[in-house]
Amino acid sequence: MNIPTLLLPAALSIGISITAYAQVGVGTKAPKGATVYFDGTQKMRDAKWTYWDGPGRVATLPIKWPMATDPVDGGPVMTSNDPASAGGKYGSADLVTKDTFKDARIHVEFLIPTAGGNSGVYLQNRYEIQVLDGDSTAHGMAAVINEEAAPYSAYNGLGKWNAYDIIFRAARFTNGKLTEQPMVTMYFNGKKVHTNKSISQVWGGPKSGIDGGNDGGKGITDTPGGLKLQAEGHNVMYRNVWIKPLSLTTASTDF
Repeated sequence: MNIPTLLLPAALSIGISITAYAQVGVGTKAPKGATVYFDGTQKMRDAKWTYWDGPGRVATLPIKWPMATDPVDGGPVMTSNDPASAGGKYGSADLVTKDTFKDARIHVEFLIPTAGGNSGVYLQNRYEIQVLDGDSTAHGMAAVINEEAAPYSAYNGLGKWNAYDIIFRAARFTNGKLTEQPMVTMYFNGKKVHTNKSISQVWGGPKSGIDGGNDGGKGITDTPGGLKLQAEGHNVMYRNVWIKPLSLTTASTDF
């Protein structure tokens, strides 16, 4: 595994101190205070994840996402091709962390072995960062889905590992009323591709995640959610997933 050397030369100015230098990219290890949610092993997968119990769920425990051997580095990985999602059954077998969060620093690595491979990384089980080979639209690779076009040029391509490094700030509420939209900054393979991008709603309907069926996805609530990985009948591989909870006092996610 290649450990990245990209260092960001300024501290995070977001109301807390995380580290003076934030490392990003493929191979980035969990920093102090973060929890590793997937190290490639079935034991960790089964301990820290479960199926999202949404309206499209078909899969039943135990988790049936296949375990596999990393085609690049030879270590253990899991793949999103759950049998229950065969044929592209949306929301049928998505995995979500048992832990929930609001603000967070998130790292996810994925590899797509065949053309057109499709999955997704859902922040707070609401807001999708797309994983889709071959698509550079606002519904495509690394897009904040339906909000901003894919930064496709940063994609490493088929058969190679890719990394999302994310700071996410959850929506804010006062007396139960939405006062600030959720916000995200993201590096894709070490390149900053989204900066303080606000997210207007949950896209994809009730099968997509929390609040997807609430006022057409615009009815965001204050319920915390886990990190979700989508199964959609494709063989997308995952490894090295970690999350560090944050408490962002200012409306910025830039790092």
